[in-house]
Amino acid sequence: MDYNLILKQIIANVERVIVDKRREIELTLMTLLCRGHILIEDVPGVGKTSLAFALAKSLSCSFKRIQFTPDIMPADITGFSVFNPKTGDFEYRPGAILSQIVLADEINRTSPKTQSSLLEAMEEKQVTVDGTTYRIRDPFMVLATQNPVEHLGTYPLPEAQMDRFFMRISLGYPSPGEEARMVTRIGRENPIHSLSPVASGSDIAALQQLVEQVHVDSRVVEYIISLVGHTRENPYVALGASPRASIALYKASQAWALYSRRDFVLPDDVIRMAPHVLSHRIVLRQEGKLKKMTQQDVVAMALREVSAPVLPQGW
Repeated sequence: MDYNLILKQIIANVERVIVDKRREIELTLMTLLCRGHILIEDVPGVGKTSLAFALAKSLSCSFKRIQFTPDIMPADITGFSVFNPKTGDFEYRPGAILSQIVLADEINRTSPKTQSSLLEAMEEKQVTVDGTTYRIRDPFMVLATQNPVEHLGTYPLPEAQMDRFFMRISLGYPSPGEEARMVTRIGRENPIHSLSPVASGSDIAALQQLVEQVHVDSRVVEYIISLVGHTRENPYVALGASPRASIALYKASQAWALYSRRDFVLPDDVIRMAPHVLSHRIVLRQEGKLKKMTQQDVVAMALREVSAPVLPQGW
């Protein structure tokens, strides 16, 4: 299997819809290769939902979109049992979360009770309804979107749920040139309607196994632990990155190394992945907010103050 060709085909397919956002597409794909979930946080109209749709249509996997609103109930996510009078038994009707690729659109518009119904699926790839557990088929990924600016009628995601997201990305506004290309391309016909799969679920599963085989030197592991530990010791931080963050940074570095055609991780891979993996897991103290610090500033400080290991020449 030419894994690099598969990755290039997926990225090229998504780029037919999402213009000049190669880095964000790569990060989304890295999250999938690490069996993780991604939070796409940005203002309306910049392509959050389109990115999720384009990735889903590039893979021959089952896909469901959940449009979160205040009246969505947990059973709409996990499924529910219905009594069948013909058989005299209760039959399970699967919810949207039983799909392989799930778009959780505007996730912060639903109640904490409904948000929490995603936790078991995101962590354990299963749902439990009426005492029966149902496994979710691999590959499985939740792509959630939210608008960080609008707060009316929203429910902020709790720290436990934020920690379940492998990465957080932001698309940002396009440049004038990018926006012109986007308007011209979509003005004729939205290319998302003509996308077809370029990779199968078995391709992704094979790639996920390759990522896990990428070697990580013990000095790189120590570097990851030191970076995460630095976020906990920062005086402006109320809650630093968790041990789950250390595991996520380890896996993300493996994925980026594979994407870079290497079977070993370099410190540069860790440095590249750290802002996207760690920042959303950090909670600032009030003193930090008064100084207008951001979560990204905390990660940048850790990257500056923790020395990266020097691996032997030719490594």
